[in-house]
Amino acid sequence: MLMAIACGSGFAQSRLVSGLLSDRDSKEPLPQTTVQLLRARDSSFVAGTVSDNDGKFSVKAPDDGLYLVRITGIGYKTLLRQVNVVDGKDVDLGTIVMGADAVMLKGATITGQATKVTLKEDTFVYNASAYRTPEGSTIEELVKRLPGARVSDDGKITINGKEVKKILIEGKEFMTGDTKTALKNIPASVINNIKAYDQKSDLAKVTGIDDGEEETVLDFGVKAGMNKGVFGNVDLGIGTDGRYTNRGMGASFDDKSRLMVFANANNTNDQGFPGGGGFGRFGAGAQGLNATKMLGVNYNFELKDKLQLDASLRWNHADGDVSSFGSSENFVSKVGAFSNSNDKTFSRSDSWDGRMRVEWKPDSMTVVTFRPKFTYTGSDSYSNNLSASYNADPYLYVTDPLSAASLAQLEADDLMVNKRESKSIVNAGNKRVGGMLQYNRKLGVRGRNVTLRVDANYGKNDSKNLSMNNVHLYQVQNKLGQDSTYQKNRWSLMPTTNHGYSARFTYSEPILRATFLQFSYEFQYKFSKSDRSTYDFSNLGEHFFSGLSLGYGAWDAYLSRLANPLGSYFDKRLSRYSEYRNYIHDFQLMLRIVRKKYNFNVGMMVQPQQSKYMQDYQGIHVDTMRRVTNVAPTLDFRYRFSKVSNLRINYRGTTSQPSMTQLLDITDDSDPLNISMGNPGLKPSFTNNFRFFYNNYIESKQRAVMAFLNYSNTRNGISNRVTYDDKTGGRTTRPENINGNWNVNGALMFNTAIDSAGHFNVNTFTNVNYNNYVAYAARNASSSSVKNTTRSTSLGERLETSYRNSWLELALDGSLNYTHSRNQLQQQSNLDTWQFAYGGSVNISLPWGMSLATDLHNNSRRGYNDASMNTNELVWNAQLSQGFLKGRSLSVSLQFYDILRRQSNFSRTVTALRRNDITYNSINSYAMLHVIYRLNLFGGKDANKGMPAPPVEGGHGKGGRHGRPIGPPGGFGGFGGRPM
Repeated sequence: MLMAIACGSGFAQSRLVSGLLSDRDSKEPLPQTTVQLLRARDSSFVAGTVSDNDGKFSVKAPDDGLYLVRITGIGYKTLLRQVNVVDGKDVDLGTIVMGADAVMLKGATITGQATKVTLKEDTFVYNASAYRTPEGSTIEELVKRLPGARVSDDGKITINGKEVKKILIEGKEFMTGDTKTALKNIPASVINNIKAYDQKSDLAKVTGIDDGEEETVLDFGVKAGMNKGVFGNVDLGIGTDGRYTNRGMGASFDDKSRLMVFANANNTNDQGFPGGGGFGRFGAGAQGLNATKMLGVNYNFELKDKLQLDASLRWNHADGDVSSFGSSENFVSKVGAFSNSNDKTFSRSDSWDGRMRVEWKPDSMTVVTFRPKFTYTGSDSYSNNLSASYNADPYLYVTDPLSAASLAQLEADDLMVNKRESKSIVNAGNKRVGGMLQYNRKLGVRGRNVTLRVDANYGKNDSKNLSMNNVHLYQVQNKLGQDSTYQKNRWSLMPTTNHGYSARFTYSEPILRATFLQFSYEFQYKFSKSDRSTYDFSNLGEHFFSGLSLGYGAWDAYLSRLANPLGSYFDKRLSRYSEYRNYIHDFQLMLRIVRKKYNFNVGMMVQPQQSKYMQDYQGIHVDTMRRVTNVAPTLDFRYRFSKVSNLRINYRGTTSQPSMTQLLDITDDSDPLNISMGNPGLKPSFTNNFRFFYNNYIESKQRAVMAFLNYSNTRNGISNRVTYDDKTGGRTTRPENINGNWNVNGALMFNTAIDSAGHFNVNTFTNVNYNNYVAYAARNASSSSVKNTTRSTSLGERLETSYRNSWLELALDGSLNYTHSRNQLQQQSNLDTWQFAYGGSVNISLPWGMSLATDLHNNSRRGYNDASMNTNELVWNAQLSQGFLKGRSLSVSLQFYDILRRQSNFSRTVTALRRNDITYNSINSYAMLHVIYRLNLFGGKDANKGMPAPPVEGGHGKGGRHGRPIGPPGGFGGFGGRPM
């Protein structure tokens, strides 16, 4: 009995000290923030914990008495609260509001290791503190390190198998429709956390019913305190081989508005801090030598519950110098058609892009959304191309198939099929304006509302193209018994105009408890007009334009040689006028069931469509109409096991109609080596898409798990039947319906801390892909088409483990990618290739503001038929940085890229029709000296004192536990180009 009473007494006297942490400005809870319980008499440590994802904490006092609760977080003022525990009772401190410490933002040394990723329902929250990036890095280098994320060199982001369509800053749209500007210009040093989730469309936000138009977004949160004040960043860099990179950014934030201005100029392909080490970055990423300039401004304004405005304006200029060498094999019948090409293209462009989003709430029941936009692009280019085709693999006979000596040898061996030399000068201008206006009104009853939406757009494009082609057909004899040759010199003008509008009505009705029915009707009208005028100079002879150089807009030198007026060379047969009108009615019915544990959406779309097409081409007038009806179902099921665990199953069926040009029974032989035909018997294709997604987070072990599986198949897919001419090397393509295209891919992400303090961390990302490609092919015009199937399986694994304390980080990583490809017609072209990489990095932060980082990785290829492709690329990068001034607001860094000059620029792709290998000129190895200055003015009076903060031990940043060096010194580690 006494034992029971003692146990009961002990249970009652838990002495828990608890509370809720909240940010003073954002009012959001503060997760993963350090809470320490100290004895009041001597400040000795008693116990400690961190707040959970909802900002809540509790820590147990061992006995009654007077204590101090010490709360610390990166960018926040340290708080001390006195607590008196009496009679063994619990103490609830209620909500504790933490304010930003502007001085701390200027530089602080934090010890420990940050939690890399946490999950809450279907949102991934990545702690920026856990991913060290080199000094001066932009958020591109931060995103590359996120588990499950990939960033291509053209700025395309995919995360967990889905493409990121939009960037947000603190939940507000940033440069809408443009992810690259954010990636290349926002400093990583100002970012606190990154959230990845699917954002609903404007319609779904106000109605609450998913319409299947959600977008995957990355939402960047800035460090605490930076939401009020002014901050800026200037990065000036000069390098070897004439390389330079200059970047500037300024921002002003207050309670209502946020203004961010950017400028960027570089000739380094915007690589940031590349390399190619880590996780196997193989060639062909940075294509060509490119110089870019950019000016951009982004503005956000908000009156809470009344008005929200997001606006952006961007100017871009680009100069390109791209050289490529390609080698391909076409899978036609039982014999391959081999070709090589050597291209050289110079280009330049200027573009403007302006977008705005206005959301107005005149009252609690009404939401009005307006999205205007405009774009303008002007571009010039000129190019030179040499290509040849062979009836056998040329590498069995020569090493450089396009050299003059090799061409002569292959011709003597009767292996040549054709050779083409081509030149072109192109100029294009594109203007486009458009907008969307949406009105939503709640009708009193919860869930009942009506929405009206109108979209409109207008676009105009003008292009000019001078092309010169000389073709030698080795297998075709002319009347004199010689190889056949022909010259095609043409000048084309192609103005196009397009416009359209749509109107949509949506109504939702609650039919049962937490059950809604939504109906929508939309009418769309689309119009496009093209008027191509072609002038043919082919009969003037092969050498009529010889001796003239290529250049931007240099066609005047060519046209001035004409003896007769330009109009006399007009070719009515090659000119083409066309008009296209499309009338679409869209009916949708959707049922939504909302429960505490799950959401279930199911619906159906019926889309009657009428298309009118008119064309004058090659002396034939076509005026036709086509009517079709598309039917597509949709299903979405989400189950919440907990706030940090979520299961989602999604299905969507989509119908795709063949284009009108594919349906017209017309043969376009303006290019005798690439003839295209229409097919009036084409059927619409239907694609089934399934997605399974699961995630979970175990907070006590700092462990995150994510898995997804995608499957799609297409019925009546549209594939080009390829007929290959043995004599000319030319190809005739005709669209045909085909069945058998399907693919499945899945991935598993696992991220965990090994020790309780989080110093050791392991991350793995495994992916599997299987593709079944089908296409038609034929050897020649007299042979029937053959259905060719290429089956390709790829396996990928990325593994990283790291150790980190306050001054040292050691990381080891490796990746493996295996491709197994089998071709039905060309067994000799089957592939079993391996790409693997392994290496590590060492990063040292010294107490006087100096940092040293080095990264060494070996990238290898195996299994290629061409022995020269089975390479080892040992890529070594290094960086040395030193901070200066108070708070180390000035830093100087010296960076070395690809010190050993071993990185390649090669890639291979395989489809059902061909294997294609390509090598580009690129920027790989150079050194760069950076001077970086940061200006931070936050938090009122303390912001201007310029005093560095003392070291803070055991501090934790918002959104992550166990911090790292933050503020101006940056953090060093790993080198860019390490996609995870």
